[in-house]
Amino acid sequence: MSKREVAGMLLKIKAVILRPDDYFTFASGLKSPVYCDNRLLISYPEERKRITQLFSRVLKKHQLSVDVIAGTATAGIPFAAWLAEKEKKPMVYVRAAAKEHGTGKLIEGQLQQGQKVVVVEDLVSTGGSSLQTIKAIRDNGGIVVGCLCIFTYGFPAAEKAFKEAGCMLYPLSDFPTLVKVAKETGYVTEEQAATIKQWNKKSP
Repeated sequence: MSKREVAGMLLKIKAVILRPDDYFTFASGLKSPVYCDNRLLISYPEERKRITQLFSRVLKKHQLSVDVIAGTATAGIPFAAWLAEKEKKPMVYVRAAAKEHGTGKLIEGQLQQGQKVVVVEDLVSTGGSSLQTIKAIRDNGGIVVGCLCIFTYGFPAAEKAFKEAGCMLYPLSDFPTLVKVAKETGYVTEEQAATIKQWNKKSP
């Protein structure tokens, strides 16, 4: 039920926009009929509280023993902070690149050798930023027990990359659920939903 709930939430606050007749262009150059900006959730207290509760539920459901909560820069940071607060755990965040001044840190906060870490990400498309974060934590002695995200496109390339990295991905919602809810609520027509699903199958 939570996958449908989260999909409905994202559609309601327009964190996800479906535009099957006028594709968006991502920074990578990929053209998509779906644009997802989960950062909008930070402006909605009840919705962000619910996301935090669901992340906490995932930790308990999968019995993930965690010492530290890690956020990906920058969109994963607020969600990691709220989850760390709820779980009463230390938090770190991983920069996209090491600082070019001062101590040149890549990881902000305190991470000790052997600590079990769960990574928090807002969105997984190709999985690049999440996997970069996972590598940085491992390189600094942390043990990554999994990666939580609000939404995943479910691209085969990302699923393969996570598998090769030996890291489980735990999404709160996913692409098929989003399209189904969008169709049921009249956000898109059945024909438009079919077009969007076909795009997802052909994507990397």
